[in-house]
Amino acid sequence: MPELSTPQRLCGIWIPLITPFLEQPGLPVDHPSLGGLAAHCQAAGVHGLVIGGTTGEAAALTRAERAACWRTVATRAAGLPLMLGTGGHSLTEALEDLQWIRAIAEQEGLALNAVLLAAPPYVRPAPAGLHTWFTALADAAPAPVVIYDIPYRTGANMPRDLLRQLSQHPNIAGIKDCSGDLGKTLALMHEERLQVMSGEDLQAFAHLAQGGAGCISASAHLDPGRWVRLYEHLQAGRLIEARQLWRDLVPLIETAFAEPNPGPLKAALAMQGHGSPAVRPPMTQASPSIEARWQALDLQHRLSRP
Repeated sequence: MPELSTPQRLCGIWIPLITPFLEQPGLPVDHPSLGGLAAHCQAAGVHGLVIGGTTGEAAALTRAERAACWRTVATRAAGLPLMLGTGGHSLTEALEDLQWIRAIAEQEGLALNAVLLAAPPYVRPAPAGLHTWFTALADAAPAPVVIYDIPYRTGANMPRDLLRQLSQHPNIAGIKDCSGDLGKTLALMHEERLQVMSGEDLQAFAHLAQGGAGCISASAHLDPGRWVRLYEHLQAGRLIEARQLWRDLVPLIETAFAEPNPGPLKAALAMQGHGSPAVRPPMTQASPSIEARWQALDLQHRLSRP
């Protein structure tokens, strides 16, 4: 089995990869485009990639498709830290998925540096139930766990006291923060028990400037090199330079999330030559108005600028 990462590697700019689909019956995964996109992100200097997250339409992928995507990315972005989305609606289902991930990693030697794990959707457990959930799964996980705190998708609130308790687990290393609770976020940063990574793109600048470990940014697909430079400037305290980069990124972020993710993002990436705009139902492709906004933003011109 590959060597697992240390928590210190869970920092910088991570991209939750889309899953490109071929515009054919059944919308099969477009592995050449996925591999090309992974290699493009690695060449731009990103610090890690997430496979099978929300942006990757994991809910619409079979287990075999997830494994194939993992193989493609591990091959085309060799050496780059990888995080794999996992979970389920029940503890039994989530444990089975972790066992499957462990088996694939051991049998094939695929890179696995962390697993991204959210609360079970829909069921809305109490904090005590969430403690049981994350503890049991962290005990079984074949790589360090990054907690995905995203209450507007799961319906489950994770109080800071619960996260403090979970941070004592030796296999819980970080958190992808989409909570919208700035007080909780800052407390976790200051206590330095977890690597706190922003999951809300428009909050990324403030998150990094206040000491966050990094970002898991969907819109960073569109200009990964600029996102990496933003991170480097903020790490070095070059605030003026970072602000200049951030001004260019904000319109991309706003357009990427103007309709349900990843429809707008896939439309933009298709314009850049990274696969088709196709998404699997019930997700929908970007509307003509979003495509017009991307055209007005002139993505290729923006990418040619320093």
